[in-house]
Amino acid sequence: MGRPRMLNAGGIDPIAEEPHLRTHSADGGLGLGPDPTAIACAISAEASAVLAVMRRGLRHPRAAADDAAAEHPLVASLRALRRLAFAPVPAGSPSSLPAAALRPFLDAVRSEEAGAAVTSASLAALHEVMSLTGPALPGAALREVVDAVASCRFEAGAEPAAEEAVLMRMLQALLACLRAPAAVALGDQHVCTAVNTCFRVVHQAVVKGDLLQRFSRHAMHELVRCIFARLPQIGSGDGADGAVKPEMGGMDKNNPFGIRQMENGNGSYASETGASDENAADGSGLVVEPYGVPCMVEIFHFLCSLLNVVEQIGLDEDLPLFALKLINSAIELGGSSIQKHPKLLSLVQDELFRNLMQFALSTNPLILSMVCSIALNLYHHLRAELKLQLEAFFSCIILRLAQPRFGATYHQQEVAMEALVDFCRQKNFMVEMYANLDCDITCRNVFEELANLLSKSAFPINCPLSSMHILALEGLIAVIQGMVDRIGNATSRPELMPVELGEYTPFWTVKCENFSDPRHWVKFVRQRKYVKRRLMIGADHFNRDPKKGLEFLQGTHLLPEKLDPQSVACFFRYTAGLDKNLVGDFLGNHDEFCVQVLHEFAQTFDFQEMNLDTALRLFLETFRLPGESQKIQRVLEAFSDRYYEQSPQAFANKDTALVLSYSIIMLNTDQHNMQVKKKMTEDDFIKNNRNINGGSDLPREMLSELYQSICRNEIKTTPEQGMGYFEMSPSRWIDLMRKSKSTSPYIVGDSQPFLDHDMFAVMSGPTIAALAVVFDHSEHEEVLLTCVDGFLGVAKISAFHHLEDVLDDLVVSLCKFTTLLNTSLVEEPVTAFGDDLKARLATETLFTIANRYGDCIRTGWRNVLDCILRLHKLGLLPARVASDAADDSELSAETVQGKAAPSAVPTSHIPVMGTPRKSSGLMGRFSQLLSLDSEEPRSQPTEQQLAAHQRTLQTIQKCRIDSIFTESKFLQPDSLLQLARALIWAAGRPQKVASSPDDEDTAVFCLELLIAITLNNRDRIVLLWQGVYEHIANIVQSTVMPCALVEKAIFGLLRICQRLLPYKENLADELLRSLQLVLKLDARVADAYCENITQEVARLVKANAAHIKSQMGWRTVVLLLSITARHPDASEVGFEAIMFIMSEGAHLSIANYAFCIEASRQFAESRVGLVDRSTRALDLMSDSVRSLALWSQETRGAGEEAEKGLEVIRELWLKLLQALKKLSLDQREEVRNHALASLQQCLTATEGICLQSATWSHAFDLVIFALLDDLLEISQNHSQKDYRNMEGSLLLAMKLVAKVYLQLLPDLFGLSSFCKLWLGILSRMEKYVKIKVRGKRSDKLQEQILELLKNILLVMKNKRILAKRSTIGGDSLWELTWLHTNNISTSLLSEVFPSQEYEQQSNAGSPRGPNAVEAD
Repeated sequence: MGRPRMLNAGGIDPIAEEPHLRTHSADGGLGLGPDPTAIACAISAEASAVLAVMRRGLRHPRAAADDAAAEHPLVASLRALRRLAFAPVPAGSPSSLPAAALRPFLDAVRSEEAGAAVTSASLAALHEVMSLTGPALPGAALREVVDAVASCRFEAGAEPAAEEAVLMRMLQALLACLRAPAAVALGDQHVCTAVNTCFRVVHQAVVKGDLLQRFSRHAMHELVRCIFARLPQIGSGDGADGAVKPEMGGMDKNNPFGIRQMENGNGSYASETGASDENAADGSGLVVEPYGVPCMVEIFHFLCSLLNVVEQIGLDEDLPLFALKLINSAIELGGSSIQKHPKLLSLVQDELFRNLMQFALSTNPLILSMVCSIALNLYHHLRAELKLQLEAFFSCIILRLAQPRFGATYHQQEVAMEALVDFCRQKNFMVEMYANLDCDITCRNVFEELANLLSKSAFPINCPLSSMHILALEGLIAVIQGMVDRIGNATSRPELMPVELGEYTPFWTVKCENFSDPRHWVKFVRQRKYVKRRLMIGADHFNRDPKKGLEFLQGTHLLPEKLDPQSVACFFRYTAGLDKNLVGDFLGNHDEFCVQVLHEFAQTFDFQEMNLDTALRLFLETFRLPGESQKIQRVLEAFSDRYYEQSPQAFANKDTALVLSYSIIMLNTDQHNMQVKKKMTEDDFIKNNRNINGGSDLPREMLSELYQSICRNEIKTTPEQGMGYFEMSPSRWIDLMRKSKSTSPYIVGDSQPFLDHDMFAVMSGPTIAALAVVFDHSEHEEVLLTCVDGFLGVAKISAFHHLEDVLDDLVVSLCKFTTLLNTSLVEEPVTAFGDDLKARLATETLFTIANRYGDCIRTGWRNVLDCILRLHKLGLLPARVASDAADDSELSAETVQGKAAPSAVPTSHIPVMGTPRKSSGLMGRFSQLLSLDSEEPRSQPTEQQLAAHQRTLQTIQKCRIDSIFTESKFLQPDSLLQLARALIWAAGRPQKVASSPDDEDTAVFCLELLIAITLNNRDRIVLLWQGVYEHIANIVQSTVMPCALVEKAIFGLLRICQRLLPYKENLADELLRSLQLVLKLDARVADAYCENITQEVARLVKANAAHIKSQMGWRTVVLLLSITARHPDASEVGFEAIMFIMSEGAHLSIANYAFCIEASRQFAESRVGLVDRSTRALDLMSDSVRSLALWSQETRGAGEEAEKGLEVIRELWLKLLQALKKLSLDQREEVRNHALASLQQCLTATEGICLQSATWSHAFDLVIFALLDDLLEISQNHSQKDYRNMEGSLLLAMKLVAKVYLQLLPDLFGLSSFCKLWLGILSRMEKYVKIKVRGKRSDKLQEQILELLKNILLVMKNKRILAKRSTIGGDSLWELTWLHTNNISTSLLSEVFPSQEYEQQSNAGSPRGPNAVEAD
C-alpha cells in the first residue's frame, strides 16, 4: 500500500520525486531520460502489481470456460498499458504514453467493482506514474486524476486499515496533482473539487486512525498552501474575481462546514460534487482557464464558513482550530496580494474578521492564539484595508482578554498579552494605531489604552514577579525600541508647532489633502488629536453642567459662537465619554432647538439596506432613551424619518416605520423586563402590527424575524457608559462595516519620528513607573538588564524630543535604586554597594544618562548631585572630578581624601565623617582596604570583600562622573543653569555659626564643582554669573572666621576673573566688580588671606591689564592692591603690582590714573617696609606727569569732545598735585622732602599739558598755598621729635614757590587774580621770615627768603610787571607789594629800584599796559 509522502519545506514530496528520470527529450515528447526502456519497465511493473492484486480481489471473476471472453475490462486495460509501454514510437511523433499510462489506473480507481486493496494499489501506481511522467503530464490528464479521485469507489465492508490506506492514497494523488508543473491548468472547478475531496477525507478521518487524521490535515494544509501560493503571481486584472460557476462545481454550501455523508448506501466513497470526465474541458473541446482568484474566493469563503459558530452550537473546537490554521496559511502566502482582489478582500474584511471576533472569546487558548496569529498576519499584509476591524479587534479582544477584571482566565490573559507583544514588535504598529485611531475623533484611543495596559500589566501588585509581568515589560521595551529606531532614522528633529484653533471650523468636516505625504498628514492628525482632546474635556464639562460644557466648546472654537443644531448634533454623535443620560434628556426635550438637534443627530446615521431592529439598536446605543412617552415619541419620530428616508422601499410611509419602531420597543420591554410575567408571543406581536403598512399588513416573515431577533438579543435602552464597547454585537458589526467604507484612509507608519513626541508624552509616566517597579521587584540579571535597556531608551527618546520633565522623572527613579541616597547606617557601605548588582546597574545607568543626555536634565540634577555627594563622602570619586578642562596647568596636584584642593593655596582640610581615609581617589580607597594600619587594627579583608570593592571601583570608573563637569560646555543653556543651581542648592546656605565638618566639606566640594563648570563655560558665563556671584557673596558675607569654604570662595572668584577677563570684555566690569566682595570680608578673614589675595590680584593685573578698560574695574583692582599698603606681608606684592601698572606709563590710562595715584600715595604714606619704597612711590607719581602730557597731546583738537578730554586731564593733574601735597606733610624727612621735590617737578614740567589760567589759580590755592600754610602750622604747633628738620622742608617749600612763580610768571600775570596770588606769596614769605625754629628765628630761612624775594622782584621789574605808574589814585600792586616787602626787609626797594631808575620810571609816565594788573 505504501505510506503517505509528506511535504518538505519547499512543498515538494521528496519520495514522489525521482529527478534522475525527469528530463525532456529534444523532440518535445516525454523525456524518459537516457534510457526510456527503464521508464517503460517501471510503468509495466506498476501495472503488474495492480494486476496481481486484481486477480485476488475482483468481485466478478471471469468464467473458467472461456478466459478471453471472461477477462475483466480493468485487467484488459492494464495489459494494454504494458504493451503500450514497450511499443516503439515513430520518429517525429509525440508519445501518447503519459496520458495513456494513467487511464487504466484511473479506471480502477473509479470502478465500483474494485475492492479497497485494488483501489489502494491503483492509487499507489497512479501516484508513481505521475511522479515518473509529471513534467510531461498535460492539464487535461491532471483534471482526469482529480475527477477520478473525487469519484473514487470501492466495496463496502473493507477493513478499517485498508480503507485508511485508500484515503491516504487519494490524498497523495491530489497533492501530486497540485504540485505538478501543469497544475495551473487544472482550472478553478477542479481545484475546488480537490479541496472538497480532501476536506471530506479530513472529516471522515475523525472516526479513523490517528495517522490518517494527521496526514489528511497535513494534505489539506498543503493543498491550501499550494493554491494560495499562486495568488501573488496573479495580477489584479488576471482572472475573474467572481465565484466558481455553478456548473463548474463550487465548494459545498448545504452544510455550514461543507461536509456530506461520505459513505453511500453500498459502502462506496463518492463525491456528489465531482464532475465526470465527460464534462472535462479537454473532452468537450472547451479551453479551461488556469485556476486563480475564483477558486480561491470559493475556498476562502468555505474556510470562513467553518468558523460560523452561530449555527454550530456545541461543536467540538478542533475543526474551527484546523480551519483557522488553514486561513492563516492562506493569508501568509496570499499576503498583500489579497487587497488586489475585491472579493477576497471583502471576505477578509467582513466574514473572516467577524468570525475571528467571535472565536477569539473562546476559552481554548489554542484558538485564541491562532486568532491572534491571523490578526497579526492581517495587520502585516492588509492593515491599510482593515482600519476599523483592527480597532474592534484590540478594543473587544485584546483589551478585554488581557485584563482579569473582565473575567478572562489566566491562559487567555497570557495569550492576549503575547499577541499584543508581537504586535508591539512591529516597529510602526503603535505609530499607526496612534495616527489612525487615537487621532480620529470617531475611534477609541487604542494606542493610549494599549500602552496603559502594558504598563499596568507590568506592575506586580501584592504578588511576586511573574511571567505575565515580564511579558508586558517586553511589550513596553518593544514600543520604546521602535521609537529609538525611528530616532536613528531621523535626519533631523521634527519641528512640531503647538496646535491651536484660531477660528471655528466644523471638526467633522476637516479633511487631509494627502495622506501619503507626511508634510500634510502629520499636521492633520495632530490637529485632529487636539480636537479630540478638547472634545473629551468638553464632554467632562458637559457631564457636570451641559450649558457650561457647550460654552467651553464655544470658547475653544469647536462650536460656533451662535450654536446651530448640526454642530451640537455632531458633538453628541462623535464625542466619546458623554453622559448618555444627559444626551438622551437633551435630545428628548420639547424645546425647538433641541428638536432640531435631534433630527440633525438622526441625520448622522446611515441606515441604508439595514434591518429596522439593527438600525434601532445602533441609534439607541448612542444615548439613553428617555422614560417619558412624549420624549420617546419625539426620538422615534426622528429615527423613523431618517430610516424611511434611506429605505423608502421597506414601508408604505414613514408612519409605518414609527409604529413598528414603537412596537419593537414595547416588545423589547415585554420580553426582557423581569416584572412582566406573561410574555408576548410571536402571534401576539404579529397581530399587534396588522394594517400598519398604509392599511395593509407587513410580511409575516419580516415580523417573525423581528420578533426572534428581539427575543434573542435585547435592545439596550440604557446603554453602557464609557469610552466604547467590549462586546461586538451583530448590529455593531454592521455599523462598523458601514463606517469602514467612509472612514479616512489608513496612514501607513513612516520610519521618521513625526508623532513620537506626542505619543511618548502620553505613555512616558506609566512606562517609567512600570520599568521602575519591575526593576525593584526583580533579582534576575536578565530582567534587570532589560529594564536598563528600557531606561536608556526612555532617556534617549526624552532627550531627542526635549521632554525634560520625563527625563527628570527617570533620573529620580534611578536615584532611588542606586542606594546612594539611603542614609541608613551601613557598616561597610562600599562592600554593600559592590555586592548589590541592582544598585550598581542603576548607578551606571544614571550616570550614563547624565553624560549622554544631560542636555535635557533640569531638576533631576539635584538628585544626580545627591548621588555624587554620597560617593564623595565615601571617597569613591576620582581625584580630579572637580577639575576643569580649560587649563590643566592650574590644577593642584595635591588632593586630600579623594577631593581636589580648593585652590593652589594650601588650606586646612576638614576630615569627613566616618571611617578615616588615608589616601584619595578610587585606587586610594582600594589600597586603604588592603593596608593594615597599626594605629587602627582591623581584620584582614576577605576575598568577598575584595571582590565587592573591585566591582565598586569598576562601576564608578564606568560612570565617568568627571565628564559631567568637564564636558558641561556642551550642555544646553537651561540644563547648564539647572546644574549650577543644583550645585548651589546642594551646598546649602552658609551659616555664620560654624557648621559641621561634614556640611562644610560638602559645601567646599560643591563650590569646586561650581567653579569648574563656570570656567568650562566661559563663552556662556553670562548665563551662570549671577548665580555664582550670589552664592560666593553669601559665603563671603556670612563668614566671620577663616575656613576652607570662604578660602575656596575667594580664590575661586579670583581665578574666575583671571581666566575669563581675556575672553569676556563685555563682562569685564561685572567680573571686576565682583572682586569688591573681597573688600567686604570680615577683618579676621581678610587678614588671614591678605597676602595670597594680593598675589592673586597681582597675577590678575599682570595677565589682564590690557583687558581692564573701565574706571570701575580699575578702581576695584587698585583698591584691592592699595589696602595692602599697611599689611606687613602683602604690601610688597601689592606695590610691585602698582609699579607694574605705573612704570613708564605702560598700563596707565585716564581710567585708572586717579586710582593709581591714590594707591601710590598710600604706599608712600605707609611705614611698612623701607623708606625707599615710599620714595619709589613718589617717583611713580612724579613720572606720571609724562603720561598726562602724552594724553594731552593725543587729545588736542577742535571740538567739544576734545575740550572735555583736556579738562579731565587738568583735573587729574590737580589730583596728582594734591596727592603730592599730602605726602609733603609726611613726618619722615626723606619722604617729605622727596615729595616736595616731586611736587616741584610736577608743577614745572607742564609743557605738554594744556593748562589754563584757572587751573593754575586752583593749583596755587589748593596746593601751593595750602602746603605752605600746613607746613607753617606743623612747624609751629608740632614737636620737633615728630617732624625732624622742618627747617629744611620749609626752605624747600619756599624754593618751590619761588621757582614755580618765576617760571609761570608770564602766564600768571594774565590772570585776573594775579594781584591776589602775588600778595598771597608775599604774605606767606612774610610769615616764614618770622618763623621760630627751636625757639628762635631761623637765619638760614630769612636769608633764603630775602634772596628768593629779591630775585622775584627783579624778574618782575625786568618784565615791567612791577613798576610805579603815574596815574591818578596810585598803583595798588606797587603799593601793596612794597607794603609787604617792607615787612620783610626795608632795603629791598632801594636794592631793586635805585633812586635813578625810580625817578626815570616815575617820570616816564608810560601808559598802563594790559599786563599792569591793579590789585583789588
